[in-house]
Amino acid sequence: MTIDRCYCFQKTFAALKAVAEATGATSVAALQAHVEFGQKCKLCHPYTRRMLRTGETVFHEIIEEADEPAESVEG
Repeated sequence: MTIDRCYCFQKTFAALKAVAEATGATSVAALQAHVEFGQKCKLCHPYTRRMLRTGETVFHEIIEEADEPAESVEG
């Protein structure tokens, strides 16, 4: 299994990483201010948080909210 994108908006984590690097976004909410993703099913949120934390853009395991919990205040 390969997970490499927000499926609802078809934005790859590599593309989201590039936007994060260009804008300095360090949370899902901050990144969403610059690019549309993760506003429907939100299954990509823990993957996006892992991407922001580690730089990984391709995942081979299921990551759930408990694995990459949201900070109390994103932004």
